[in-house]
Amino acid sequence: MAVGLGMTDELLPIAGLTAGVACAGIKHSGRRDLVIFEISPGSTVGAVFTKNAFCAAPVEVSKRHLAASEAIRFLIINTGNANAGTGRQGLDDAVETCNRLAAIKSVEPEQVLPFSTGVIGEYLPMTALVNGIPNALATLAGDNWLDAAQGIMTTDTRAKGASQQFEYSDETITVTGIAKGSGMIKPNMATMLAFVATDARVSAALIQKITEQAVNASFNRITVDSDTSTNDSCVLIATGRSNAPVVDSEEHPLFRYLLKTVKEVMLSLAHQIIRDGEGASKFIEVKVESAATVTEALNVAYSVADSPLFKTAMSASDANWGRILMAVGKADVDALDVSKVHVFLGDVCIVENGQRASAYTEVQGAAVVERDEIKVTIQLNRGEVSESVWTSDLSHEYVRINAEYRS
Repeated sequence: MAVGLGMTDELLPIAGLTAGVACAGIKHSGRRDLVIFEISPGSTVGAVFTKNAFCAAPVEVSKRHLAASEAIRFLIINTGNANAGTGRQGLDDAVETCNRLAAIKSVEPEQVLPFSTGVIGEYLPMTALVNGIPNALATLAGDNWLDAAQGIMTTDTRAKGASQQFEYSDETITVTGIAKGSGMIKPNMATMLAFVATDARVSAALIQKITEQAVNASFNRITVDSDTSTNDSCVLIATGRSNAPVVDSEEHPLFRYLLKTVKEVMLSLAHQIIRDGEGASKFIEVKVESAATVTEALNVAYSVADSPLFKTAMSASDANWGRILMAVGKADVDALDVSKVHVFLGDVCIVENGQRASAYTEVQGAAVVERDEIKVTIQLNRGEVSESVWTSDLSHEYVRINAEYRS
């Protein structure tokens, strides 16, 4: 199940970046499950990772390598196995993965970042993974973004990708990205896995700031099931192959155009994840308006978006607006005056001044929640801050998928 259209953009190549894909047989034979990105020398890389205390071995190794080297040359991603909850052996396997690829390509192991996704608590099948590396390298090409998007999928039902371009000083700058994620999604940094690249020239100091700001406006605004993965990782690569001037400060004129475009690409990917949420039949925006702070707005938005009662009502197309009020009321908000709260389903006012709107009818609410795409707007009337969170419904299919996940 999935909501609306999937990927609609042509995935444009990024000069200075190639991708290779192989069927390594890590969990299932005959499916793409190993992806390698080769990054040209001189590129800069930013990344953010899960805040889950049980972070996976590849997350730990990637953090170390980013701290040790400013010249990242390769990313290697496997699906079918998360290499999480695997202790010392898991760390050794992640390091060995980097060592093997580095030896083949004559780079330092610290110039390789590993990523994994799949079942937690199982050791990597290293023989299959290592044997798949040459096959993935043999397919390296600049136009392999779609194959790479398919190669990082797990329970996803469709590939996720986005591309945008903009003009600056007679130069065309391109941003392209792919992501995977369908369940265990409440990122608290990024999504399950996301890889975004641009041909812009960005200083090493600024690439991390762009990554963090874009992630906070996109992947940190989605939830499928309120669970933060052990493997969440988002990488932004700037190859510098564009002839536009180098972006080396937030005051640079190019900075805001590049940040805007990276945000838009990441937000597209984040929305595609929600549309393909496990068992999803609804794409839901929860917008909180007139909050006092960003934190307050997000606390209320996530309280609604993560509520199983709200999400199951949406799955059944049941306009049970009392569940929205319940979720707003339990949110961490200091001294909320409920008599000032207004709630809308689409453009239908269902709650005004903390109680059922006088003009509201069940027929009006039912017409909104029958749609595939639903917007809930909550007005707190205590400030000027607005924030949105995107989520999916909670369906019988979600339960089936996760009950049978290891079958």
